[in-house]
Amino acid sequence: MAYLNQQITTITFLEFERLSAKWWALRQMRDSHRILRSIPGLGFYKHLGSGGGNGFSIIPDMSTYAFLAVWDKQTIAKNFFQQNSFWHQACAYAQHHWTVSLCTTKVKGSWEAKQPFPVHKVKVSQGPIAVLTRATIYPQKLWSFWKNVPKVSNRLEQHQAGLLFSKGIGELPLLQQATFSLWKNRDAMVAYAYQSAKHREMIKKTRILGWYREELFAEFTPLSIEGNWPQAPNISPYI
Repeated sequence: MAYLNQQITTITFLEFERLSAKWWALRQMRDSHRILRSIPGLGFYKHLGSGGGNGFSIIPDMSTYAFLAVWDKQTIAKNFFQQNSFWHQACAYAQHHWTVSLCTTKVKGSWEAKQPFPVHKVKVSQGPIAVLTRATIYPQKLWSFWKNVPKVSNRLEQHQAGLLFSKGIGELPLLQQATFSLWKNRDAMVAYAYQSAKHREMIKKTRILGWYREELFAEFTPLSIEGNWPQAPNISPYI
């Protein structure tokens, strides 16, 4: 109840199985902007595709998409997911969909020269946290970057100590990439970020080779989860 009148962020994953549904979902990357831009209280949003496997492949996954949104109030978000006809149509096409509502606790960097996530001064959760990373890669650095990504993504996939969920997503294939992950607690996330040799190597190469034109890191406290995503963890007892 404390967040009903505060800005929140949501991320929804949708999976489409039928060919006609996949084609509909792909078209919405272009066609739905007219509808979404007219929704009062929707301050920032992105349609995001994904790569094959855990999302970090250069081969696109035409069945999985994500919808990231920042809302002026939690009540506005609830009304959209419960009543909006476009969203009902999307869920009808999707075989599975899963929404996580989030309170931002930390942000570093920018997204399209803006900081879209409102930071709340709240006590950092001792339970699950979510992390979103996003970067725009210099075109001339693509080969160098993607040559190194599989090593780190495989390490993340194998890192079971506290990792609940992860998926690679993005706006433009190859060029604009993001990762959303859920962790049992912040200590587990920090342990991966700073104790994983492959991850530390990636951070070092990022600084030396200058892959990114723009990058962002954000931490969130999960507020609620809804939906039926098969790979989704059950974090309800911890929220």
